[in-house]
Amino acid sequence: MNLYLDGSRYTFTVTKAPEAKTDQEGRQRTDRRTGEKLTVTQVMALNAEDGADVITVTVAGELPKVSVGQIVTPVELEALPWATNGRNGVAYRAKSLDTPKQGVKAA
Repeated sequence: MNLYLDGSRYTFTVTKAPEAKTDQEGRQRTDRRTGEKLTVTQVMALNAEDGADVITVTVAGELPKVSVGQIVTPVELEALPWATNGRNGVAYRAKSLDTPKQGVKAA
């Protein structure tokens, strides 16, 4: 089951430049289905009612062409709950990061 999130109430701002998603040995990770390289971008999700959270969004494919401070829209933002060795959390993945002011896709 895919858990897609409605991000329409949030403003997403890039807080750390995109970089390769790597494993513990420093190798860039790839999507298990497509083989595309994975990248991660840290963003702040701001909602006037609830405040802000900083999340890391994984995108498959080319490195998103976004910069710190830029407003983006995660396309098909998905929450992926995980649990490993007594730890748990939520990972986030998107199809791409769009830059709505320019109307240009960032991934």
